[in-house]
Amino acid sequence: MSLSIYTSHRVRSLFPGDAVAEVSAALTTLLADTFALYLKTKSFHWHMAAPGFGGFQPMLDEQAEQILSITDIIAERIRELGGTSLHSIGHIGRLQRLADNDADFLTPAEMLTELASDNRQIASFLRSTRDVCDVHRDFETANYFETWIDEAEGRTWFLIEAWRAHVRTILPTGVTTRVPNTMILSKG
Repeated sequence: MSLSIYTSHRVRSLFPGDAVAEVSAALTTLLADTFALYLKTKSFHWHMAAPGFGGFQPMLDEQAEQILSITDIIAERIRELGGTSLHSIGHIGRLQRLADNDADFLTPAEMLTELASDNRQIASFLRSTRDVCDVHRDFETANYFETWIDEAEGRTWFLIEAWRAHVRTILPTGVTTRVPNTMILSKG
């Protein structure tokens, strides 16, 4: 069953107005965060320095592609519901909840730590957006989220493990460290 009827170049939703507004707003904010995470992941991929360059660059490229792959689905769903999606980079900047990082230099460990934290936040944003869909009984949109949450948690896990492997290579023998709290995966 289609959720929208197209009339004179406008989309009229089959959901009540408040549902369209709330679900669309939640999805648009999520879309802004998704683009912010994509760009940060690509930036860190481009700026990764040794040690870590060879091993982490392909992983970050793969993660960026996975993140980018959901953007069309989110944007098209917003339009299908009758909402308005992102229009510009400025629009993304106004809505995104993830912090940008414009530092001239970060170590590979700092990059991995920040991306793990951001992916953990994205998983949380995905859960809260799915909850908005559930409240408005938009179960078709909500169905997308389990896979996306699993992917975000998988990226977080890979980044934590990459960080651990990296730290082991740069620490003197016998020295141990623990994973920073910002990297710890929390469900919920």
